[in-house]
Amino acid sequence: MSKPSRIDDPDDPRLADFRDLTRADRRPDRPGGRGLVIAEGTVVVRRLLASRYPLRALLGLARRYDELAPDLDGSDAPFYVVDAELMATVIGFHLNRGVLATADRIPPSPAGELLRNARSVAVLEGVGDHENLGSIFRNAAGLGMGAVLLGDGCADPLYRRSVRVSMGTVLHVPFAPLPWPDDGIDQLRDNGFRIIALTPAGELRLTDAELDGRIAILVGSEGHGLTEAAMAAADARVRIPMHRGIDSLNVATAAAIAFAALPG
Repeated sequence: MSKPSRIDDPDDPRLADFRDLTRADRRPDRPGGRGLVIAEGTVVVRRLLASRYPLRALLGLARRYDELAPDLDGSDAPFYVVDAELMATVIGFHLNRGVLATADRIPPSPAGELLRNARSVAVLEGVGDHENLGSIFRNAAGLGMGAVLLGDGCADPLYRRSVRVSMGTVLHVPFAPLPWPDDGIDQLRDNGFRIIALTPAGELRLTDAELDGRIAILVGSEGHGLTEAAMAAADARVRIPMHRGIDSLNVATAAAIAFAALPG
């Protein structure tokens, strides 16, 4: 484990990974984007350290270094110790969690490989909100989904906000883009998945649906829900019964209920 390096100059070039995160924390194809994986807080940083993503550097307060030192054993990534004001100057906002880590991205496994090895998968269509996406990944991790597959219009699961809201679980749940809809539907069928569309307009209650075997749960966007193509491809369209005049739940909450309904 490398020793921490104290930095007092906000313009120090060693802090390049962390500079102006409101602009730089984007996909590589976006203006100013560097495309790094960025973890915030000790819990998420620990999950990054335990993941396959190659660690680049850490930035934080001295007490955060002390907390993370056992987890950093064997790592040669630098840890830059700064005070809270300098950190805010560098990254562009105040970070209450007191530590950040950066890592390089790695290519996702092919969707076909994930489908061969998973018993249950979540297929997302048009989930463009990073916080909803992060919550879905956290739910998928906690409730035992084998993989998350991303159809058209989904947000970047490795964006900092998604990583944070997922509590770092996005770094461990297998995910991949899925060509959607036709090729993706064919891949689900070829791998023996029963396709369950989650929609307020479902003919079946979730509790009445056949959920044995290999199951793909289709989840649509917060606003428009699933497309007609996705609905038409489903083996069953299911709803979560609602009360008191409420027509639907937040997409991540609805997905969690569906994930929990699958046999263990």
